[in-house]
Amino acid sequence: MDKKSTIGFILIGLVLIAWMWIQTPPAGQRPPARAHDSTATVAAAPDTVPTPPRQAPSPQALPADSTGRFFAHLARGQEKTLIIKTDLYTAEVTTRGGLIRKWELNAFQTWDKHPVHLLDYESGGDLSLLFTSSDGRLVNTRGLYFQSDFPAGKTVELHGTDSAVVTLTLPVGEGKAIVKNYVFTNGRYSFDAETIFRNCGDVLANYEYQVIWETGLRFAEANSVDEANFAKAFAYSGGELADLDASSLTETPERDFTGNTSWVAARTKYFAIALIPEPNVSQGGFLQGRRTAQPNKGVHESYSLALKMPYRGRPVESTRVTVFLGPLDFDVVKSYNRGLDQMMSLGAAWIIRPISEYVMLPLFSFLRWLIPNYGIIIILFSIIIKVVLHPLTKTSMKSMKQMQALQPMMAEIREKHKDDPQRMNQQIMNLYKEYGVNPASGCLPLLLQMPILFALYAVFSSAIQLRQANFFGWIHDLSIPDVIVTLPFTIPLFGISKISGLALAMGVTMFVQQKMTVTDPRQKAMVWMMPVMMTLLFNNFPSGLNLYYFVFNLLSIGQQMWMNKTHGNEPLRKVDPKKRSGGLMARISRDLPKLKQ
Repeated sequence: MDKKSTIGFILIGLVLIAWMWIQTPPAGQRPPARAHDSTATVAAAPDTVPTPPRQAPSPQALPADSTGRFFAHLARGQEKTLIIKTDLYTAEVTTRGGLIRKWELNAFQTWDKHPVHLLDYESGGDLSLLFTSSDGRLVNTRGLYFQSDFPAGKTVELHGTDSAVVTLTLPVGEGKAIVKNYVFTNGRYSFDAETIFRNCGDVLANYEYQVIWETGLRFAEANSVDEANFAKAFAYSGGELADLDASSLTETPERDFTGNTSWVAARTKYFAIALIPEPNVSQGGFLQGRRTAQPNKGVHESYSLALKMPYRGRPVESTRVTVFLGPLDFDVVKSYNRGLDQMMSLGAAWIIRPISEYVMLPLFSFLRWLIPNYGIIIILFSIIIKVVLHPLTKTSMKSMKQMQALQPMMAEIREKHKDDPQRMNQQIMNLYKEYGVNPASGCLPLLLQMPILFALYAVFSSAIQLRQANFFGWIHDLSIPDVIVTLPFTIPLFGISKISGLALAMGVTMFVQQKMTVTDPRQKAMVWMMPVMMTLLFNNFPSGLNLYYFVFNLLSIGQQMWMNKTHGNEPLRKVDPKKRSGGLMARISRDLPKLKQ
């Protein structure tokens, strides 16, 4: 979750607490409420998918003296390419650098309906080796020419359980070679990259080399600012997850890791690249990020990854790294059994993520199994959550009705003891006890719902299933705001220039709810203040999330009407003194009016 969304949710919580605080009749004079403003700026996206910044030079012919005596003869050569087609992706391998130059996902399109290419083709490709040679040269194999026996331009198609091995050889000298074996298997968003060193003990120095990914991932969404807010790099090292966020245009953050590193990865909003070594092999990792400005106020974030691999100088040494290049689908990344799902934005690990992972996602997947339309799934999802939360909301509504019924008697007490606040407090507390009313019971159910609110935001904001999922009419993508009007100006503070139809509809339902529940004339401002503020805040949220809350509010209005019809005329009944209980809630009830003076 990005910083602005976090601030927004904090404001939601503060507003809900303030709202329930104001709803509770005070014993004395109420202090004036303080308004809070929030900003939620979303910059316009660039007209085209931005090109990631390149941190390495173009893999063209290098000057002979820049590669030292071992690799100077490999700085020039003839390039050949091989195309691998599977059910999930189309990849291209090149002998120039021994790189993966193309990775096109078959099942996904960019915001402007082009195939999703995770690599920038113009950069020449990625996945090279970096090491120091014994003659003191820092060698990056992306600038060297490998040899291979496949015909130039050949296409290999894989189906079923087929796999293919592509061998690329860097002949260092007589009897000395660096070999890359790429193993592609149909049905997986990954391939294995095996690196073999033959008789290179006098070639490599420092007993270490690095497997590096330098050019990050291409962006694929219309709003590059929103995508950049989700972009990060990760390293799972020493049994702990660390992340790196390039949030500044003027800084290039980096992190260096020493010790057993299980994987390094980088993500955009919906896609990821991960380098996963064999267990207990890698001896470190490295992350570096860069944020650059793009046209039309857009931005791009690119991350470089590296795995530090040991080299012991033996006659033949080999290591294997699995390279994942695919969607951030929870089931897909979970299937690798290496904890890759930890880089998904599912909320805070200690309370929100368990709700997202073990409740929201399984329920979402089950409904998807039954129903093909995600808009209808979200509507059913809203109904299910409403049913589950019915006891809490019923308690809240009942408490609010009781508080409203006590208003005349409380007004009479305030008028009678207006010159004696202590006496007034005591009389109001006696009134609460006499009728068994807890002034805090209306607020507590709302607070208990906050973790669910955060979990829903996390799931609906990052679930790739909602990406470009059509509902009906103008709602053609449930993962982005549904725009019905583009304003000729920008709303100050909130940075809003486009109006979301579902956010507006949600605001209307919230206004109706306020009209039904707020009866105190002194609270008229709350009738319109909360709906307006929530509409502005939710205007830039995914339409799937706004659809959920619109339906949820409609159900709440129906529930309130039913409560008014069945319990609206129930008279207040005094509680038998023997049944009055103490405890925490009683203490809250006793102390609340004193705190609000």
